[in-house]
Amino acid sequence: MADGGAWRPPRPCEAYRAEWKLCRSARHFLHHYYVHGERPACEQWRRDLASCREWEERRSAEAQSLCESERARVQATRKHALVWALRQSPPADWHLPLPQDEKDQ
Repeated sequence: MADGGAWRPPRPCEAYRAEWKLCRSARHFLHHYYVHGERPACEQWRRDLASCREWEERRSAEAQSLCESERARVQATRKHALVWALRQSPPADWHLPLPQDEKDQ
């Protein structure tokens, strides 16, 4: 513990338990399988929950693997590119009325 023993888990242990419980639910399984075509990997949530509980009970240094797990999770969410190209300014004719179809009138 490089910072003098003041290390804490990034989230409360209840958050890891809730994520693990959600990951194991039937609804999440069906959704994940439908979207990704594979079973969800819930093992990392279980390991994070065990590390968090180990930290709360024993304050062991091995529980700091939780930080690497959180960093990897954040990096995985950042690797996806944006779907839409963001505009720097609105279109030049944004204030003009929309064209009306003759059928609508």
